[in-house]
Formats: sequence, C-alpha cells, structure tokens
Amino acid sequence: MLSGITQKQAFAVIFTVALATILGAWIFEYAGYPPCELCLKQRLAYYLAIPISLLMVLLYGRSSSLQKNAMIVLGLIMLASCIFGIYHSGVEWKFWAGPTECTGDFAGGLPDLSKKAVMCDQAAIRILGISLAGYNAIISAALSLFAFSKVYGSSSASQ
Repeated sequence: MLSGITQKQAFAVIFTVALATILGAWIFEYAGYPPCELCLKQRLAYYLAIPISLLMVLLYGRSSSLQKNAMIVLGLIMLASCIFGIYHSGVEWKFWAGPTECTGDFAGGLPDLSKKAVMCDQAAIRILGISLAGYNAIISAALSLFAFSKVYGSSSASQ
C-alpha cells in the first residue's frame, strides 16, 4: 500500500500527519488540558518536521540527494520524538523519575512559582488508556518508520 507512494507524496504525508498532530495538541490545550514542560519539548520535533516536509514538497525535483537527506533527517527527528515520548510516558506511569522541575520532587529547589504548575508525571488525559505522550510516541514511530522506508525500502530505488 505504501510502496506506491512517491517521495513527494511521502513528504506531503509527513507534513499532513505532523500538522494534524500539533493541531490536535493545541486543540487539547485549548480544551483545558494544559501541557507540561515535557509536552512542550515534545512539540519541538513537529516544529522542525512541518517546515522541512513542506519545503521539500515545494522544492521537489530540485535535488535527489537533498530529498534523500531531508527524508533521513525527518526520520531521525521523528525517531528522537518517539524516544522522548516513550520517556515521558514512562514518567507518567512512574516507571522512572522525570525532571524535578515538574514531578513534585523539590529536592533541587522550588519550581518557578510565577507559572501554573502542570505535573509531568500525571497524564492530563488518557484516551483508550494511552496518554498524549504515548500517542506522540506512536505517531512519531510511525512517521520515522515511514520516512526510513522511503529511503531504505526496496521500492525507494525506483522513486
């Protein structure tokens, strides 16, 4: 199914999914689920992936090496986002400790009291048992695998 997608279409898919994901995060925030510090940091991958993928759609056909390298970069960005999402999910499930600034452990001093505290170790919402950090890990893993499949997959040689 995905093997018939051209490289340009792949950039468009990554752009669309990344944009929909960040828009979804903003909608949840607007609906009263404020992001914690780790949530905000997870968004950085999307703030990079969206313009890179859009730029590659607009510049498609100019340089095949640029396209390949951009797809690799997108795969790496989303892989890092997946790992960070897994880390944040683990903090929420109390598998490991998170940063002291947003987990209620004040051994390193008090947090910035001028801002509303949003705890990183408490999922704001779970949908089907998965937190938004968990969904970020899943979406990021899918985008990373998709990007790498367009570079290293058997059908990528013909694109």
